[in-house]
Amino acid sequence: MSQQPTATAGRRPALGEPLAAKVPEITVLFWVVKVLTTGIGESASDFLGQISVPLAGTVGLLGLVLALRFQLRAPAYHAPTYWIAVLMVAVFGTMAADGVHDGTGMPYSLTTAFYALVVAGIFVAWHRGEGTVDIHSITTRRRERFYWAAVLATFALGTAAGDLTAMPLHLGFLSSGLLFAAIIAVPAVAWWRLNLNPVVAFWAAYVVTRPLGASFADWLGKPHAQTGVGLGDGVVTGLGLVAFAALVAYTARTRHGVQEHAPHRHPAPAPQPVPAEA
Repeated sequence: MSQQPTATAGRRPALGEPLAAKVPEITVLFWVVKVLTTGIGESASDFLGQISVPLAGTVGLLGLVLALRFQLRAPAYHAPTYWIAVLMVAVFGTMAADGVHDGTGMPYSLTTAFYALVVAGIFVAWHRGEGTVDIHSITTRRRERFYWAAVLATFALGTAAGDLTAMPLHLGFLSSGLLFAAIIAVPAVAWWRLNLNPVVAFWAAYVVTRPLGASFADWLGKPHAQTGVGLGDGVVTGLGLVAFAALVAYTARTRHGVQEHAPHRHPAPAPQPVPAEA
C-alpha cells in the first residue's frame, strides 16, 4: 500500500505541501451524520440563545476556534476531530446567519442572497487558486482552509434559506423539511442517471443538507403554535448529540470513510531512463 505524503516530524506543513487526506470518503453514512449535525446546530443554537445570547455567542465562537484548530493541526482524517469541527461549524454558522438577520433587521430573502454571494465568491477563489473544488483533493493546508471556509458559508446560507421557506413563505417547518428533502434528491438523481459532474452534485447537495436537517429539528423542537411538535430545543439537542456520538464512535472504530488512496497534489515524478552503457 502506498503511503500518503506527510510533513517532516515536528514541523507544521506549509500551505501547499501535500498532506494525507483530511476529509472522509463520501458514503451514505457521511450524509446521515452531516444532516444530523445540521439539526443539532439549529437546535443547540436556539437552546443556548434562550439561556443567554452572550453565552451562545461565546460557546459558538470558542467551540469553533478550538475545533478547527485541532482539525487543521491533525496530520490526517480522524473521525471525531473532523465531525466535531463540522458540528461546531453548524452551531456557529446558524448563529452567524441568525445574527445578521436579528442584528440588522435584514429580511431572510436578503440574508439568503447575501450568503449565496459569499458561497459563490469562496468557490470562485478556491477554483482559481487550486484548479479544483473536489472534496477528494483536500490534501494541502491551503485547500483545507478553502474547504472549511466553504463549509461555514454553506451552513450560513442553508440557515437563511430554511428560515426563509419556513417563516416568510409560511411553509412551516415540516413542509420546509419535505421541500428540501425533494430538492436534495435532484442532484443525487442527476448524478446517478444524467451524469451530472460529481463535484457539482456533491456541493449542491451539501448546501441543502443544512435547511433539511434544521427544518426537521425545528419541527421537533418548536411549540405547536410555531407548527412544531413541541419537544423543546434542549431535548432535541440532547437526542441529537447521543445519536451523533454513537455514529462518530462507529466510524472511528470501523475506520469507515477513510480515504486510503486519496489523490496527491503533486504527482510522483516519472522514472528517468537508464543511460545505455558505453
